[in-house]
Amino acid sequence: MQKRKSTSKVSDVLRIFWQSIRSTKWVFFASAGLFAAYSTLQVTAPIFYKKFFDIVSVTLTDRQSVVGALVGTLVIILFINLARWFCFRMGVFAVNHIEARVMAHLKQRAFTHMINHSYSFFSNNFTGSLVQRVNRMSRAFEKIMDRFIFSIIPLAIYITGTCIVVWQIQPMISLLIIGMAVVFMSFNYVFSRYKLKYDLIVTEADSKTTGLLSDNITNHNAIQLFTSAEYESESYKKQTDEQARATRFAWNLASVVDASQASFLIVIEFFLFYFAVNLWVGGGISIGTFVLIQIYFLNLGDKLWDFSRIIRDLYEGFADAKEMVDIMLLPHEIKNIPNSGPLTVSAGKIEFREVTFGFNPTRQVLSKISAVIPGGQKIALIGPSGAGKSTFIKLILRLYDLAGGAILIDNTDIHSVTQESLREHVSLVPQDPVLFHRTLMENIRYGRKDATDEEVKEAARQAHCDEFVQALPLKYETFVGERGIKLSGGERQRIAIARAILKNAPILILDEATSSLDSESESLIQDALDTLMKSKTTIVIAHRLSTIRKMDRIIVMDGGSIIEDDTHEELLKNETGLYGRLWKLQAGGFIA
Repeated sequence: MQKRKSTSKVSDVLRIFWQSIRSTKWVFFASAGLFAAYSTLQVTAPIFYKKFFDIVSVTLTDRQSVVGALVGTLVIILFINLARWFCFRMGVFAVNHIEARVMAHLKQRAFTHMINHSYSFFSNNFTGSLVQRVNRMSRAFEKIMDRFIFSIIPLAIYITGTCIVVWQIQPMISLLIIGMAVVFMSFNYVFSRYKLKYDLIVTEADSKTTGLLSDNITNHNAIQLFTSAEYESESYKKQTDEQARATRFAWNLASVVDASQASFLIVIEFFLFYFAVNLWVGGGISIGTFVLIQIYFLNLGDKLWDFSRIIRDLYEGFADAKEMVDIMLLPHEIKNIPNSGPLTVSAGKIEFREVTFGFNPTRQVLSKISAVIPGGQKIALIGPSGAGKSTFIKLILRLYDLAGGAILIDNTDIHSVTQESLREHVSLVPQDPVLFHRTLMENIRYGRKDATDEEVKEAARQAHCDEFVQALPLKYETFVGERGIKLSGGERQRIAIARAILKNAPILILDEATSSLDSESESLIQDALDTLMKSKTTIVIAHRLSTIRKMDRIIVMDGGSIIEDDTHEELLKNETGLYGRLWKLQAGGFIA
């Protein structure tokens, strides 16, 4: 098994946790104080049990005095237990308040940081794995917080208090308790650090399993179409078997240590009991002191036994949290530069100046592309698959940063403006629109969040969504399913077009926007698209001749370069050019 390489440290996890706790820090300190008081009272109670048994064991002539002393001692014990109960319950209320608030804040913070990562980040990570990381980090905080408040603080105070009380009675027993605690906790600490690497392996395997499951569920249709259920089941079995092996190894390690610790505590308890009995027989301690020592040791044994789980839970919690913290410490690939301002668009002119881009140094996609698209001009972007068309439009949206050159909108470098303002001025209708699992009304309104219901419906009518929406039982309040799965491809595209109509941005990008529409549906919305494109700078990736011929200009790309750039009529004059050859290969109204 390989050790997972994590870029974050335990201190990074604690720092991020503390940043979320700060808003409720006084409640946090109050909860710690209440559990410190609870443990102090737990140390105090056996002192009065000692007194009680000492009174019982001594023969007094005044029976009334004995009863009075016993009742007085029992009242004090009752008061201590009530005070312990009060401190514990109030501490639990405080912890509940902190954990609920901080867990929500951690999820919000993780979501905000993650959602601002780049397009490539989400292309390289399983959706299910990312969801799992966010959830595990919030649960890890709950686990670590519980252990700190409910276990570490009480244990520290109980050991300290026990040693102080017993030292005053019998220093030798106090030293024995201190030695036992030091050996026991040191062993657990060393083991837990050793086991951490295996906990990280389990955590990583769990994330992979969740990601694989999510990926298969998302692509269930492809699995059925390609009769790959058996193949995918085998892949999932291999992954879950790997996770089971990692988990079993980590659990077996813990079981071996538990057995060792149990043996150690049994031996120590025997020697301590034997030593205390000899002291009592020899008159060195009273029966009350004997009871006191036994109560302390039994309670301490339980707490020390729990210490192994404390350390284990802490390290498992940190292992769970570190996966998400790794992402939170990962700088965003696409950033707004300092003092960047909003983009102002007047004409909508787009200019590429010797733009170079590659996904990595060995894979160059665009090579020194230069082009000017005047404001309001409509261009078609065509070329064979892999020519760089989709990358061209993604760079305008700054989904990637350039390797060289610059892209300007109205003579302003898009790198010098905020990403938010840039994308506010661009409407994109993608080839395969993905919708939220929300209502149709909410999905269309995503184009402009402050749009009224009537404005949303008007955009839907223009995009010819209204026809199929009105046939639905809940109409615009119908939920569309995950990724819009309840709608057909053509219906999803019409929703995306309605969004663009509602947004009404000065720059419009249509990436095969009508590819999922049949001829009848396309003719229905063509007028809406024509209206939408008026007075807008429009870039269209298309293969339909009817769409291409309407464009003011055609840019032909191949191999990451612009090889032709002119009107439809002019490009046809060059019969040996790529466009001319593609035109000759046209079939059924499409460029091949």
